[in-house]
Amino acid sequence: MAIPKVILVGTVALFAVIGIAGTAKKVFFSPKAPKVVAQAKTVPAPIKKVEPVVKAVPAPKADLPQVDRVDRVQQLFTTGPTKLPIVETITYSSQVPWLKGRPAWVGDYAGHYSTSRHFIARSLNGKADYFTQKVSPGSKFNVFRKDRNFQFYLLVDLSRCKMAFYYIDKDTNERVLLKTYTVGLGKKAETASGSLTPLGKYLLGDKIAVYKPGVMGLFQDKQVEMIRVFGTRWLPFGTELGGCTANAKGYGMHGAPWMQDKNSGQWTENREIIGQYDSDGCIRLTRQDMEEVFSIVVTKPTEVEIVKNVKDAKLPGVEVTSPMSPMR
Repeated sequence: MAIPKVILVGTVALFAVIGIAGTAKKVFFSPKAPKVVAQAKTVPAPIKKVEPVVKAVPAPKADLPQVDRVDRVQQLFTTGPTKLPIVETITYSSQVPWLKGRPAWVGDYAGHYSTSRHFIARSLNGKADYFTQKVSPGSKFNVFRKDRNFQFYLLVDLSRCKMAFYYIDKDTNERVLLKTYTVGLGKKAETASGSLTPLGKYLLGDKIAVYKPGVMGLFQDKQVEMIRVFGTRWLPFGTELGGCTANAKGYGMHGAPWMQDKNSGQWTENREIIGQYDSDGCIRLTRQDMEEVFSIVVTKPTEVEIVKNVKDAKLPGVEVTSPMSPMR
């Protein structure tokens, strides 16, 4: 090949290489390239705009707002700062100004403060132990305040097998919801209530009972082991207060019946009937719930209002949220 031809071919090749390098520089070093990265960072932005829409969706309303989530009962028993205003914390001492001549024990504190020993025991033990009452100087427990005028109120909703538990401050006319329980009620029947459980307002009576295996009693004219019928606690209706469709006699609140295994001898609670229409008219609760309610109400006036639907209730007082409540 002649030298001029070789020079011509080399020149063409050199310009080709320079052209490719220039193109590559435009692609990888163009000032517009960073904008692609910036756009990638803004991709999540539309997701944030959706959040307010999701939060704005209103929750469905129940007949009693938040009623199935409320549980302030522990605020009656705690000795901490969240206790409810109807209780006070006592530091145990065997020497008290209202008792002379002998040491004071838990029973003496219970009588003086109109608070059951079951209540004091749970507060003292920090758990649902209603019988252990071991105290020593400095032990702390709660009692009901003597300077507060209040009562308890139980509202039973036949349509939902629910019972709402309130305290009513009679000085301020305030009503505070403590807890809601699932209950067992009377069998369906052609009565004013549609059930063997009557309608109306009743005052709880004072012929209370605590049962355990082996305790016998009379039920439907037969001697029976009472725990098989009434569980571990019994609270009778005492007086009809208004709108009652049946006499109070024979009705009350009690635990679920217990059964004993014939082979092992072990006792078990029949919890399956809670939330069902299965009783002869009484209100049934689980052992845990019945023992809790019993420990609180046995020393204070307590009304029971039974309605077909919660919308029919005629609750006393104005409902407020407890100032110490986490639900506030």
